[in-house]
Order: sequence, then structure tokens, then C-alpha cells
Amino acid sequence: MNEMESLIIALCAGCLLGTVFYGGLWWTIQKGTSASYPALWFFTSFWLRIGITVAGFYGIANGDWKSLLACLAGFVIARIIITRLTREIRHAN
Repeated sequence: MNEMESLIIALCAGCLLGTVFYGGLWWTIQKGTSASYPALWFFTSFWLRIGITVAGFYGIANGDWKSLLACLAGFVIARIIITRLTREIRHAN
């Protein structure tokens, strides 16, 4: 696999990690605000999302700063997309 393919895979993996992180945050806010123990929801969600994200970045980077940067770019792209989608969902209701 050449370097460009590796960077594209890292970018896509970053998008997936960002979707899991920010989608999980949105889901947690939806469920946690009406839960009987909201602190438990937010605490558990935070550590689960952070753990998945850090492990994903570590595995994808594999010691290469270019892959780490591509993964970070995908993560930011996912943040922008999730933010816009959730804003549209909120305004539609």
C-alpha cells in the first residue's frame, strides 16, 4: 500500500472516529437530560468516547505524523458534519 492510500484510509478512519465521538455526545445529551442518573450517563459516555477515540488515533497513527494529521482532519470533518446535521434536526422539531 502506498502513502496516499494510507492517508486516505487514515482520513476515513478519522471521520468514523469523529462520528462515533460527536454522534455519541449528541446521543448522550438526548438520553442523559431525561435520565434518572444523568451524571452516570455523562461520566460513562465521556470515558467511553475518549477511550475509543484515543485508541483509534493511536492505532491509526502507528508512529507516522502524516497519518495522525489525516486522521485528525477526518475527525474535524466529522465534527462539522455532525454539528450541521444535529442543528437541522433541532430546528426541524
